[in-house]
Parts: sequence; C-alpha cells; structure tokens
Amino acid sequence: MTTYQLPPKAIVELIDTPPDPVVIWSPDARHAVLASRVALPDLSALSRRFLPLAGLRIDPQSNSLFQTEFYSNLVLLERQSNRRTPLGNSEAHAGTANIDEQSFESKIGFVSWSHRSTGFVFSRVTERGSQLWYVAVHDPSSPVLLTERLHTVLQGIDWMPDGNRILCATVPVGRCDEPKKESVPQGPSVQEADGRKAPARTYQDLLNNAFDEALFEHYTNSQLAILSPHDPPQIIGEPCMNWFAASSPDGEHLLAVRLKKPFSFSLPVDFFPRSIEVLASNGRRLVSVADIPLSDALPIEGVRLGPRGVQWWPGKPATLAWVEALDGGDPSRHAEYREEFKVWGAPFDGAAVSKLKLKGRFTGLTFFPDPSQWMTSEYDRDRRWTTSLLHYESQGVEGIEGNTKPNSDCLIDSKCSVVSQVFFDRSVRDRYGDPGRILLEADQAGFSVAKQFGRTVLLAGVGASPEGNRPFLDERNLDTLATTRRWRCPADCSENVVSVLAWDVGSLQLLTRRESSSDPPNYYLHELRNVVSTDVGPQTKSQQLTYYIDSTPQLRRISKRIVRYERADGVPLSGTLYLPDETEHHGPYPLLLWSYPLEFNDASTAGQVAINPNAFLRVTGANHLALLTQGYAILDDATMPVIGDPETMNDTFIEQIVGAAHAAIDHLAGQKVIDPQRVAIGGHSYGAFMTANVLAHSDRFRAGIARSGAYNRTLTPFGFQSERRPLWQAKEIYSKLSPLMHADRIKTPLLLIHGELDSNPGTFPMQSQRMFQAIRGNGGVAKLVMLPLEGHSYRARQSVMHVQYETAEWLNRYMRS
Repeated sequence: MTTYQLPPKAIVELIDTPPDPVVIWSPDARHAVLASRVALPDLSALSRRFLPLAGLRIDPQSNSLFQTEFYSNLVLLERQSNRRTPLGNSEAHAGTANIDEQSFESKIGFVSWSHRSTGFVFSRVTERGSQLWYVAVHDPSSPVLLTERLHTVLQGIDWMPDGNRILCATVPVGRCDEPKKESVPQGPSVQEADGRKAPARTYQDLLNNAFDEALFEHYTNSQLAILSPHDPPQIIGEPCMNWFAASSPDGEHLLAVRLKKPFSFSLPVDFFPRSIEVLASNGRRLVSVADIPLSDALPIEGVRLGPRGVQWWPGKPATLAWVEALDGGDPSRHAEYREEFKVWGAPFDGAAVSKLKLKGRFTGLTFFPDPSQWMTSEYDRDRRWTTSLLHYESQGVEGIEGNTKPNSDCLIDSKCSVVSQVFFDRSVRDRYGDPGRILLEADQAGFSVAKQFGRTVLLAGVGASPEGNRPFLDERNLDTLATTRRWRCPADCSENVVSVLAWDVGSLQLLTRRESSSDPPNYYLHELRNVVSTDVGPQTKSQQLTYYIDSTPQLRRISKRIVRYERADGVPLSGTLYLPDETEHHGPYPLLLWSYPLEFNDASTAGQVAINPNAFLRVTGANHLALLTQGYAILDDATMPVIGDPETMNDTFIEQIVGAAHAAIDHLAGQKVIDPQRVAIGGHSYGAFMTANVLAHSDRFRAGIARSGAYNRTLTPFGFQSERRPLWQAKEIYSKLSPLMHADRIKTPLLLIHGELDSNPGTFPMQSQRMFQAIRGNGGVAKLVMLPLEGHSYRARQSVMHVQYETAEWLNRYMRS
C-alpha cells in the first residue's frame, strides 16, 4: 500500500508557511477581528463523520454543514489606538452554567459583525455541538454565550434591526435520537417518470431511500429563536425545516421559508418544495406568500415558477419584493418579457402589486436610501449580456416625494407608474468595459443600500486593461449618469477599495487593501482632499493599519510578466509567465502550461487580459506554482477561449483549445524562454477535461496533469459547463469532446488525481478511474492517484503534500530527459 509522501523540501517549506490572520472589519472600520488560521488541516479533520444528504454534507456533531478549516485565536483590534485584545475565558458571563473549557483557541466557524458596529458574534464547535458567542467592543474580554444549540445546516444568522439581537436557528429542545437504519430493508427505493421532461444535471450526495429521508428531516429540523446578550431567548413558532428567515426593517414581521415534502431522489435540496410565509415577531403566521412545489421538471438553465428571490424592501416598514418568470422558466422559449417584478406590503390584505416587467432573466436587486428608487439586473444568455435598469416611482404616485426627472432615454410603464433608465449595459465578458460595482452600506436596520451622497453613488472596479488591473473608484450621478474618476490605484501596486468610511464634497476616506509584486497585502486608511483629478487625487494623509511581512522571501526571486500572443486564427491570447530563480536554474526552461477554458461570443472580449501583474505571489495548498522551486517555467492562466454561438460553440472546442495551446508553445519558444521539446499541460476540473482533450489531439507535450476532471460526457447527458444541448441532440459532439472516446490516441504520459469523495456535479471520482482504465487498456502511460476523504479540491496537509510529490515526481520523470 502506498503511504503519503512529501515533495522536495523547498515545496514543503512553502506549503507549511503559516498564513496571515484574516482581518474582518466592523462596518465603521473602527475595529477589526483578527482570526488566525492553520496552513492546512490534518487528515483527521476530514475523517470526522458527515452525512451526504440532498446535495449537502451535514456534520451531525455540530448541527452545521461539514467544515474542515476553522479560525482560531480571535483578537479584537481597535484601529485608532492599535490596541489588541485577545478573546479569552468568560466564565463570569457564560450565560449557561457548567461550561468547561471556555477558551477560543480553535474551531471558530464564522464571525459576523453587527451593522451598528457595537459588537460581533462568532460560532464555536465543541464536542457537544455549536455555540454562538457575542462580544461587545466596549468589553471584549467578556464574551457572552448566547446558545450551545446553534443550528446552521440550512439557516444562517440574521441581525435584528436594533443591531443587538440575533435571529437564528437552534437545535429543538428534546430532539429525539438520530434515526437508526433497519438491518433488513423494509422495501425497495422507487422512482417513477410520469411523461414530463425533467432534465437534471449530474448531482451527487443525493437522497437514496427512506432512511436518508428520515436522516435529512431529523438534521434539518430546527427551532427559530431571537437571542440577546441581555435577555432570555425568544422562541419563534414550532420546529420545522427552516430554510431561511429574516426580520423586516420594522422588526415586527419575519419572512420565513420552510422546506416541505415530498423530497427528491434525483435533485438536491435547492429544488425541494417550500412554503414562503410572513410571520409576526412571535411566530404567529400572518399570510402565505407562496407554496412552491418540487421543481423537478426545469428546462436546462431554467428557473422555477412562482416567487423567486423574495426579500424585504429596505427603508419600508414591511414590504416584500420578488420576481416571477413569465416564460415558464424556460430560457429557450421566445418571450417579449421574461420576468415580472412584484411588491407586497403590510398588512398584506390585498394582492401583490406588479411593478414592471424585465426582458432578460433577473439576476439581482440593488436598493437605495430613498426607498422609491431601486435597480434591477438582468441577463441575456444568448448574447452573454448584462443590463441594469435604474427605476423610481414616477411623479403623481401617492406617497412618493422628491422624484427625479427622467432623462430622454427613459422607458415609462404607465401601468405601474415606474420610470426606468439604463444604468449598466455590457457583455459579461468585457473586462475592459466593466464600470465597477455600486458600493453598499448598511442602513439603520442593517439592510444593504447604495452608499449615496446627494444624487451620486460610488462605483469600485478592478480597472482591467491590456497592462493589467488598475482598480478605481468613480462617482456617478443618478440623474445624468455622468461619471467622474475620484481615485485610481497607482501603477506599481494592486490596491482595492474595501470600503468608503467618509464621503463629502471633494473628500474621501478610503479603507484599502494594498499589495505589490514585492510587498504582501496590508490594509491602509487614506484621507483624500480636493479630489477632482482623473487619476490619483491629492492625498493628504495615509496610515498603514496592518504590518504583515513577507513570510516566503524565496519567492521574490521568481520573475513574472504578462505575455501576449495570437492563435492561428488571429484571436489574441495572454497568460502570466513565471520563471524560476535564475541564480539556481537556467533557461531555456521546461514549461508547464496551466489553463481553464472559457466561452466567449466574440474575439474582442476573448482577447482581453485578465491578469494582475502586481499581485503578491503566494503558493498555498496544491497550487501548481510550487513547481517554480524545481526549475520549471509556468505559463499560468493561459487563455483558452472557445468562441462562437452559445448554442454550437463546442462544435469547434477541440480545434480552438489545441490551437491556443500550440500558440503558447510557439510564442515562448520564439522568445528563447522555454525548451519546446519539454512542455507539459495541466488543469483542474474543466481544466483537467481540457488537458485530456489536448493530449488526445496533439503530440507536442511530454506530460499531462489532470486533477478532478470529467472525461466521459455521456455521463453528464443534460449539459456541462456552458453546453446547453442534451446528449440526444448532439451525440457526435458529446462523443467528440469525451477524451475517454479517444483514449487510444493519448500517448503522452498523463497523471490523473481525484478526491475519492468529490461531490462536484459532473466530476464523479469514477470519471478518473474509467479514464485511467481506458488509457491502460490501450497501452498508454498513466498514473491514477485517488485521495481518501478528499473532495473536488484538496484540503488536508497529507493529501496536499502528496499531490505536490506526485506532480513533481511525474514531471521530473518525463520532462528532465
């Protein structure tokens, strides 16, 4: 039996380097929680029992989803004084007697700040379950235990509008023991097709029988409660399968979504039936919004019927907003309008009001401080196009004041008295044209709204360009849509806006995260005055807030640059070229080409650079960049665009990815950087699928590395990635794109790695096992590494080190001669 192996010492040192603490800022950025992490968990963390049910992996001990990586050693940082307070024991404030071992050195699941910035909560996993603790910033040395019965399998936590109490789910008092499996089955597991079309992706970890159903119901039943550090718990209603619950802005109503039977054996929990209701704050049912049946007949890329995305409207006491499909949920059906936007307000004694209709598929809502104004986003899948429309109530609507004047391009729907204008409109693949995202902040009740000053909002973007990313901050007028640049990242670093803490005419106070090719990420506070330029505004004060140092200085001897080249059909391509330490290794170098294909409608967006040259290089986990220490050059994120009509672009998938791979080799060989006779190709997931396909149709590679991939597309018959056609409409394409069907042509040595418990849709562990058997059966050279207890990506230190060992050993074997 093979035991876990370690890679070369240089790789071990990189992977074992402790990561910097995570910095979790309060909304006002006056405080931050510093949370430590281990580089990699031990394999024993993955060996704990979990229950694979309905597409979830449930931890029965913690009554949460299965988690392998945790925070530890929480420290509260006060920004102005730089005072740091470790969170310690709290016996005097525990709230529950006889709690032993109140230290917080490990197994912290999550941290969540109050929108008032007065305190935060964190979860902690113990032998008896999950705890929820509250920490007040004025007394961080005395955390308060809110509950030992936290339940987060389905329901997360939600801060109440007062910013002091927390709405969450708890384990029901008196819950019976876990159901026991009968030693002798009571009957078969039965499924039936009733003549309706019900295409489904290849999901894993599904329910299989009545015992699974009983387990699922047992561990998803929870009791809603409102917890307070000062008052006894307030129990809400009766235990049920709580999927989601949230308080209204006025704190007097609760939106509650609850799962119902029947469950499904062919679909995960997202498709299960549910009821959507409004409750009084004491749990009394006020009104039913909708009863959503099992969504077992959705078309490919379709959506369910009935209300979707139901949520409270910020700034209004208790008004719900949602959308409903007008095209039957079928994106292939022609329809003038695909979605209808509706609202319904307390006392919920009439019908919901239709506000407007959308031509594209709804993708999100943005709210503003003025509740008479909002924004919808929609997606056109045929063009891969996103459009955001800014809406506000038109003049003359009762109860609405201060309406703005629409510009000449507004669309007016007279039926619902809403004025709309286009705010964003672009290809989702157009990185250069990305205007950024609207910055949000929490209102007084904790709901996210646009950060707004007068009639202006702020847009923060990555600033993609042919030279790389230059993040920016823009102001945009809501009436004229005129945009003014207020800040831009310097050219010699990568600095992103975390939040805007103060904003006035001509002045900004920014919290940013800055890094460069030589400096690790740290947080900064900038106060900018007289900000009127189109580039970096005059900076009057800058303060560094964290001081993390370079823990892997050996990587600074790695060189890095953007390379640009063309495919034979003229499509521009790019990638990040890393070259090893020239004091230890000399070129021309053996090359590893690492990639992940993406789909585009046109060559202009496919050729855009998607690289950040100023990113600080760190190598963690199973990252292939660790091979830089072994003398390999690496072309990372080498673009592999697949261009064409979304309905048929995969017809030329093979030709396009092989052409892109060859173009990369030819360009770097022409630069005398690499040895074109010693090139390997690799990728993860869809990148592994790409790797196997390239090796089946090219003889220009010496080795391949395919991690967690899918190689037989007949096992994903209802589409994969962006393929919309089912197998029965494109049998030749499914066969052509299945490397398994061409295993007899793969003569390049291929290393296949897969987690034995991979739950990712489509990448069943069997995919790698069958691919290995096919190559071996046809006389090819391959190696299959199946990692116990691992999923789609690899977490445990033993697994990660072994992956690095196998990868280095494989390339050394076939690339050094």
